[in-house]
Amino acid sequence: MHSKTALRQSAAEAGLHDQTNLLNKKQLFVVFSSLASALFISFADQNGIGTILPTVGRAFNATNTISWAGTSSLIANTVTQVMYARISDIYGRKPVFLFSVGMLVVADILCGTAQDAPSFYFFRALGGVAGAGVNSLTGFLGAGIGGGNAVGPLISAAFALHQTWRAFFWFLAPCGAIAGVIGFFYLPSTMPKGKAREQFKLIDWGGIITATIAIVLILIPLSGGGSYFEWSSPMVITMLVVGGVFFLTFLVIEWKVATLPMMPLGMFTNVPVAAVLVQNFFFGLVYYTNLFYLPLYFQNVRGWDTTTSAAFLIAINIPQSIVSTISGMSISRWKRYGIIIWFGFTIWTLGAGLICSFTRTTHPAALVGMLAVSGIGAGCVFQPTLIALQAHSSKAHRAAVISNRNFLRSSGGAIGLSISAQVLQSSLRNNLPPRLAGLAHYTYAIPTNLSAADDDAVRDAYMIAIRTVFIVTAPIMSLCLVLCVLIKDRGLQRPEEREQARQQQQQLDEERERSAASVGKEQSAAIVPDVLSAGTDKERTEKGVLAT
Repeated sequence: MHSKTALRQSAAEAGLHDQTNLLNKKQLFVVFSSLASALFISFADQNGIGTILPTVGRAFNATNTISWAGTSSLIANTVTQVMYARISDIYGRKPVFLFSVGMLVVADILCGTAQDAPSFYFFRALGGVAGAGVNSLTGFLGAGIGGGNAVGPLISAAFALHQTWRAFFWFLAPCGAIAGVIGFFYLPSTMPKGKAREQFKLIDWGGIITATIAIVLILIPLSGGGSYFEWSSPMVITMLVVGGVFFLTFLVIEWKVATLPMMPLGMFTNVPVAAVLVQNFFFGLVYYTNLFYLPLYFQNVRGWDTTTSAAFLIAINIPQSIVSTISGMSISRWKRYGIIIWFGFTIWTLGAGLICSFTRTTHPAALVGMLAVSGIGAGCVFQPTLIALQAHSSKAHRAAVISNRNFLRSSGGAIGLSISAQVLQSSLRNNLPPRLAGLAHYTYAIPTNLSAADDDAVRDAYMIAIRTVFIVTAPIMSLCLVLCVLIKDRGLQRPEEREQARQQQQQLDEERERSAASVGKEQSAAIVPDVLSAGTDKERTEKGVLAT
């Protein structure tokens, strides 16, 4: 991209205020603790809901639509993920981060007081918007992610079993408020004040509007087609067509129109960056599918309660958190991330395959071991792929690359849940006894009034259906593994840093050459007169001899 548009976009990015802050160890510890706390709460909110969906569905008498509690959050998260980076570039990381944390607190309070299913889905969408901001601006602190993923389902299950599912959100709200207060006092900010009107004009409003319309119109029919409405219905066809048109319009705006695009298309011309971004889309699809459908296996197939279901998810999340921390320390020490990414996708591919072998009678210890394999793989992927992206991206693209990475991961999750819902319902319809075929629409809760024979038949059908979901998504991890071939490990320096180091080395080499040449000339100048002088003496000697 060397057109006038590309030059204009580069100039706008170069004009952004540098928000880099150099901190001492004590300040760094406080800042990272604040960010990790917010990220922990965000992921606990995002993934804790999966374990209690059957309980919430029964409370609202909405077991046939309760999947929208997860889908609405992911769609909202996906829609807003990209815009946060550029808005924070313009207005500053700290204020946008605090706004996101505050919105998450409000969303949790509203979820805890929701009176019906539609309002609950809307409040979950607000939570998705808030979570997108927290995720974009904190990067990916592996311990915060793994901890949130592990503790969130456990806390939500405990509240649902012993008190009320609403208490889960009432618990998260004050925790988020505390994280926000800490961030307010301790997060640094170097953003200059003023010029709000000029900064406002830099926002990519065309991209925001077209991307929002495109994502909503595409993801809603993908999420509900075949279950809540027919694929051949005029509404579904119209939404997909119009959504596709708006998506193409969005790409044109980002390419030719936007001064400061949310999604700089130039980053996709960088092969390693493009490969990592595609990997994030694919492993987001698998990751969220597992988080939402493993609880269904534990509860609807094995018949375990919500607390037990959440406890088994710890087998993934704790290894992920521990390994993520270790991998980050390893990269920091040896300045290499390639081998960890290769290892992570290899192990995760193995883990995804092992999950496909689950049966109604698999021993619990075997379940824990197989889930831990996936957790180890995920721990070697989330943070190292982010490091690889930053190492291959320019400083000006740093925030945009991170937000687009999160956008693609969320998009993969939303599409993965949509695909999985279709696969699950199709398989249930094919495997349920004819007299129980209507249960295919109630995918998140098994009726409690079934006879022993019917209950057994329903659980068999669920086992087949959920295994089919895992079989469909598992090969995607192998695609991520293949894409590792395109990722070159060039250390932790960014491109401009490598270029600066190359130029400095080149200047040093030139100075050495000039110095060596100068010394050589001085030596030559010293030697030549001696030779001439010797020649002159010889001539004199010869003349003297002749005279004699």
